[in-house]
Amino acid sequence: MSTGSNQLGLYLTLFAALGLAGCEGPLNSPYPAADAERNILYSSFSERPKHLDPARAYSSDESLILGQIYEPLLQYHYLKRPYVLEPATAEALPEIRYLDAGGRVLPPGMPDSAIAYSEYDFRLKRGIRFQPHPAFARGVGGEYLYHHLGPEQLARIQTLADFSETGTRELTAEDYAYQIKRLLHPALHSPIAELMKEHIVGFKALGDTLERDYFAAPKGQFFDLRRYALEGVQVPDPHRLVIRLNGKYPQFRFWLAMSFFAPMPWEADAFYAQPGLIEKNITLDWYPVGSGPYMLAENNPNRRMVLERNPYFHEDRYPAEGDPEDAPAGLLADAGRLLPLVDRVVMVLEKETIPYWNKFLQGYYDYSGIASDNFDQAVQVGSSGSPELTPEMLEKGIRLETSVAASDYYLGFNLRDPVVGGLDEAHCKLRQALSIAMDYEEFIAIFMNGRGVPAQGVLPPGIYGYREGEKGINPYVYDWVDGAPRRKSIETARRLLAEAGYPNGVDAVTGKPLVLYLDLSTHGADDKPLLAWYRKQLEKLGVQLVFRATDYNQFQQKMAAGNAQIYQWGWNADYPDPENFFFLLYGRNAKVPNGGENTSNYVSEEFDRLFERMRNLDDGPERLAVIDALQEKVRHDAPWIFGLHPKGFSLHHAWYGNLKPNLMANNKLKYLKIDARQRAARRAEWNRPVWWPLLAGLALLLAAVVPAYRSYRHRLRAAAL
Repeated sequence: MSTGSNQLGLYLTLFAALGLAGCEGPLNSPYPAADAERNILYSSFSERPKHLDPARAYSSDESLILGQIYEPLLQYHYLKRPYVLEPATAEALPEIRYLDAGGRVLPPGMPDSAIAYSEYDFRLKRGIRFQPHPAFARGVGGEYLYHHLGPEQLARIQTLADFSETGTRELTAEDYAYQIKRLLHPALHSPIAELMKEHIVGFKALGDTLERDYFAAPKGQFFDLRRYALEGVQVPDPHRLVIRLNGKYPQFRFWLAMSFFAPMPWEADAFYAQPGLIEKNITLDWYPVGSGPYMLAENNPNRRMVLERNPYFHEDRYPAEGDPEDAPAGLLADAGRLLPLVDRVVMVLEKETIPYWNKFLQGYYDYSGIASDNFDQAVQVGSSGSPELTPEMLEKGIRLETSVAASDYYLGFNLRDPVVGGLDEAHCKLRQALSIAMDYEEFIAIFMNGRGVPAQGVLPPGIYGYREGEKGINPYVYDWVDGAPRRKSIETARRLLAEAGYPNGVDAVTGKPLVLYLDLSTHGADDKPLLAWYRKQLEKLGVQLVFRATDYNQFQQKMAAGNAQIYQWGWNADYPDPENFFFLLYGRNAKVPNGGENTSNYVSEEFDRLFERMRNLDDGPERLAVIDALQEKVRHDAPWIFGLHPKGFSLHHAWYGNLKPNLMANNKLKYLKIDARQRAARRAEWNRPVWWPLLAGLALLLAAVVPAYRSYRHRLRAAAL
């Protein structure tokens, strides 16, 4: 071979060698090589959270972010079940006092009728500080540097990171009082403002005042809520907060663990009120300001969101106790360690299921849910009938966590409808018959890959008052057979249907077939199997089912007007108390005419009387007895076809630790841990580059190029001669 061809081959070989040597870590890694062994947790999101202002945010994806940044007074214990509240920024759980109409403290044991007011008295931990933020930055004279930005300053600002100075200060009780007033801000439209007007003393009156003054105030100026007093919220000293409620409302303690009641520094409100920043989308909805374990360091919803450890986060430690099974499971190994355990959380936008799933299997996401398309690849049914991981997952060391959600999914009846409504025995038997025929065991197997539990009543597992075993079944739909609930026979349903006046699905009076209407908002062709299944269930009784499909807005209008007959609905718990579920059937909450969450328009004097008694009782035998009576009443009256409680399945890699499903806590990330070295090793193992196709291609390239090059050199020499 000539010298030229030798040089060409040498160059190609060196090029390939340099390409191989220049690679650190897996070639397909979506992350910088320098981060391979850093203490970072990787997850994803599919849609940008709409609100990050704690006065407005209410959805689960918003809570995932806010729960890491903001700190309410209370939080849920991470490990204990049933769910238990504990102090967060408060020194202890509140001292609760009951007062008479004159404001005098009542002695213990007084009847609820004597209680005019309840007071929740909190003392805050000292030394808690807000995250670094330009809203707190001050000059040498104490003036705020960025509360009055001029055109020249604004011209240099595009994101929050463009501010050169930041500051901080201690959290005080005034920050909680300020946030409670923000729930009434006319421009924020907080979703819980109307509810709190019933409970917090003076809340409605202040709301009326703010409504008047805000719209009369000059536009574009900071509307300073510090100028307004709220009768029911007092700050006796910087570390004490007293909240007064009308009457007795024990469930208020659960609201105090939600981000609605997180502290808001007035400086942040004033900073973000500047029109020049609003125009640049620098707002609380984009850049939250809290005292929690993390702060939002990057918010690029078209690419990723990044949480960084808050350098000013106060002392907070991993729990030292939990449930009996937690220690054997390794969940107490980090007892007493300072939180958070992870330095950084990177959430990447993933709109498509398949790329997300593949990256999880490659080790680039630390945990994953399971989509229907991937279920069979991840989970199989074991010999005991319970879900188990497939060999492929086990080989990777992947673990499965399951939990029943504190949620109800059901078919509701509009009790105002002349055919399916009414509380007389005939109409109740009609609804009971339809409930038996609707085989939700089959539904869960077909449409949910077994990820659900058939509902026996209003309450899901994990909520106080839920009964396990034979005591917990719906006796109008199920029998207890061989230690398990068994749906009653279709013959039983047919008998009930006949007793209701529809033998074999025919109206005994008119001789016409019974035709029922299911109102729902559909998503097109994907819903056809589900609709066919619904129709098949009622065909077993000889009943015809007609679908009335609309878009979501029209469906909501139909529900608001009470024009639906049967409808699909669901509810996720706001807090772990039976009141948060039974209120869905409380008469005063009827959708028509009150616009409430009682979408069935179920109005029963007996139920309402029991509900009003139950909601103010403290947990104990008396309250359990009333809950049992409420369950019996709605099981008999059947305003819903009790459908299912969804069961969550999640997968996580072996390097992802301290995971225990907690359906109530929003601040879970601070308890999780990552073994970054193990993760880096597994990623390298699972993503080894396959070099032989490249080397084979290079060999073929050489085989083709070298003869051509030699021929080219030969022609050059011939031309020179």
